[in-house]
Amino acid sequence: MIYIRSFLYMLGMWIFTPVFTTLSLFTFPLSRRTRYILISGWARSMLWWLKVTCGLSYRVIGRENIPDHPSVILCKHQSAWETLALQQIFPPQVWVLKRELLWIPFFGWGLALTSPIAINRAAGREALKQLVSKGKERLAQGFFVVIFPEGTRVPPGTTGKYHIGGAWLATHSKSTVVPVAHNAGEYWGKNSFLKRPGTITLSIGRPIDTQGIKADALNQRVEAWIEQEMRLLDRK
Repeated sequence: MIYIRSFLYMLGMWIFTPVFTTLSLFTFPLSRRTRYILISGWARSMLWWLKVTCGLSYRVIGRENIPDHPSVILCKHQSAWETLALQQIFPPQVWVLKRELLWIPFFGWGLALTSPIAINRAAGREALKQLVSKGKERLAQGFFVVIFPEGTRVPPGTTGKYHIGGAWLATHSKSTVVPVAHNAGEYWGKNSFLKRPGTITLSIGRPIDTQGIKADALNQRVEAWIEQEMRLLDRK
């Protein structure tokens, strides 16, 4: 049954995404914020379809920790699920991502219209400069900035290297940091066709004031909280 449910989810996504993306192209003349609100409807629709077809829902711990001002979200990365759910849980946001994602037909085109910060990872220090420049700009425009510090999806029970980019942006823009942990990989693994029924738990940590904190120390603090929270979620 899980194969049939997972197939129905994928089928719906394959049918709906090209249609939605084509319609989203007409939002180009609108403001960045309006474009985001309209285009993020795709993520909300996919989360609803995921619950209907696969019986996969979620709950949030610490919703009261979401700041009332634009901040930097540093989130655990295990699945494709969080790329959908963060859009429903947090205020309007932009994503820091590798520029190659924008080249994917339909998906990438819609993604480009949400004003992401697309960087060339091979550029090294120049990529950090671009991240800070564009990040400050998006924060000033009222967007939260979402970064996956591990850079790629990691399997449950493992920890990737926490890259300094997110902490670097936060300290150089004097922005609040919001650490986020979740156990989505237990239900929807990396590149997995199967989506297992259940309830994903997403935990939002207390906001971190970055005044007077160096990027390295902030990065270590975020990693410590996320990985400790992951151990707690894994026991539940």
